[in-house]
Amino acid sequence: MTDTMKAAILTRFGGIDAFELSEVPVLTVGPRQVRVRVHATSVNPLDYQIRRGDYANYVPLPAIIGHDISGVIEETGSDVTEFGVGDAVYYTPRIFGGPGSYAEQHVADVELVGRKPANISHLEAASLTLVGGTVWEAFVTRAQLAVGETVLIHGGAGGVGTIAIQLAKAIGARVLTTARAEDHEFVRSLGADEAIDYTTEDYVEAVEHLTDGQGANVVFDTIGGDTLTRSPLALASLGRIVSIVDVSQPQNLIEAWGKNAAYHFVFTRQNRGKLDALTGLVERGLIKPVLGATLPLARVGEAHDLLENRGRRKIRGKIAIDVAGETVSLPQLR
Repeated sequence: MTDTMKAAILTRFGGIDAFELSEVPVLTVGPRQVRVRVHATSVNPLDYQIRRGDYANYVPLPAIIGHDISGVIEETGSDVTEFGVGDAVYYTPRIFGGPGSYAEQHVADVELVGRKPANISHLEAASLTLVGGTVWEAFVTRAQLAVGETVLIHGGAGGVGTIAIQLAKAIGARVLTTARAEDHEFVRSLGADEAIDYTTEDYVEAVEHLTDGQGANVVFDTIGGDTLTRSPLALASLGRIVSIVDVSQPQNLIEAWGKNAAYHFVFTRQNRGKLDALTGLVERGLIKPVLGATLPLARVGEAHDLLENRGRRKIRGKIAIDVAGETVSLPQLR
């Protein structure tokens, strides 16, 4: 083991040029921690929000950010019995709790770490940890989506939406999702029962038609804007709305009151239990991560640019970072 590692350091808050690839010291391992050789990570909206300064009070600079890891354990703490050196693992580093994943190595508390699914690559696994945990929290823990219920997923072709469709189908729900017309075949291939073109259709009217006026039992908001205000119009009585986006402006929720709706605002909590559940679904072939682009660590700023401009670039699924190699797979514009 060397005493230093390469890492993409966030040197200031701002644009995609705020990262600097540098050599930094490797952290020591505590009794209930593991040191992981990072093979892959991925980018999330939380990452570019941190980069541009949305959470400046929580992230002292310079910082290593990033919230997905798939790799191999190289060292275990004295009290770790769950894993051994050489085990392939994946996890989300503690959010706002220390160095993140944009580095060659990472030290994590062992209770955050899960065994990587055996049937997918490190790049695929690294694309799953934060979004998978978020969707599990949204559907299973909070909304308690049930077999036979109808769910409306906003943004089905995105990084979160692709996993949300698959998990909802694995639960046994009927899945409606919004997506551009050119993505309809794609989201149906993931398991969506109905696709709504949000560029030409009013999703409220579409859901009313597709559910014979009953509405969706659960609405999953991945896009923000006026979704919290308008989604109750597409909601069944006693329905649930789950949002994973920042609520930056007051919302008129009078329609939700009339539906006796429940709102859940999800900020993902990390633990091994969710990862183990996701691993079971992945290894049974019920969930398959979708990669829209792959870049090396030195080009993490470019990966942020791709994600922030997803709509213009029309990227499906997640954007991965190949930390261990130089894999590059850029999206083809559609």
